[in-house]
Amino acid sequence: MREFDCYGRRMLPQRRHELILRALRAEGPAPVGVLAERLGVSHATVRRDLVRLDREGRLTRVHGGAMAAAGDGEPFAPAADHADEKEAVARRAAALVADGDTVLLDVGTTAHRLARHLRDRALTVITSSLAVYEELKDAVDVELVLLGGVVRRGQHSMVGFLTEDALRQVRAGTVFLGASGVRGDGHVMDSTVVEVPVKRAMVAAADRVVLLADAGKFPGTGLAKVCGPDALDVVVTSAGADGPTCARLADAGVEVLR
Repeated sequence: MREFDCYGRRMLPQRRHELILRALRAEGPAPVGVLAERLGVSHATVRRDLVRLDREGRLTRVHGGAMAAAGDGEPFAPAADHADEKEAVARRAAALVADGDTVLLDVGTTAHRLARHLRDRALTVITSSLAVYEELKDAVDVELVLLGGVVRRGQHSMVGFLTEDALRQVRAGTVFLGASGVRGDGHVMDSTVVEVPVKRAMVAAADRVVLLADAGKFPGTGLAKVCGPDALDVVVTSAGADGPTCARLADAGVEVLR
């Protein structure tokens, strides 16, 4: 991201706005300084851009920077990045499920992949993910419970107080949780603010908490903490996950599976 394009022409404001929004969607909240450096413009220019984009409802300004507006994420699609690792994590996680179990599936591409491995199992699956619902709606052996709430169309998920209230009415043996990243101290983080209360409610509604996090999530960042390592029972990750972070998780009593 630079102020000038490859022909030496000054970058138009519309192009800066596009790049700012793309960065926030892909990488989560960012401070003014980081955006200014990546764009090759002054802090004042970025601040003016953020004010305008916030006024237009295209992002949300936070102290010192900005984050993508709720519901402004890229449309849900199975991610190409780390696809093999996500598939390996999903396959290993499926082995933790026994016939007859009741499981909670979070949103996200790895949970979606996990659902594919559960299609022919006699299970009860509770989810806030419309992608998981689509994957399992014709699976005759799966008792499928879709949580209510406000639909985030771009992310294929349900959020809000209705979703959280519904989770207080159910109990699952295991929740398979997704996240934006795992910090070096073992805290689970997420950048999608409206999803965080639902994730926390899922943790409270399950006897066992299994985090699905490929190596690309280690060590990771995010705007809001979902839970600490003390809330986790198992982390399923892939080869190459940050060693010190995994050791910190193990020291906290978390089983780390690769």
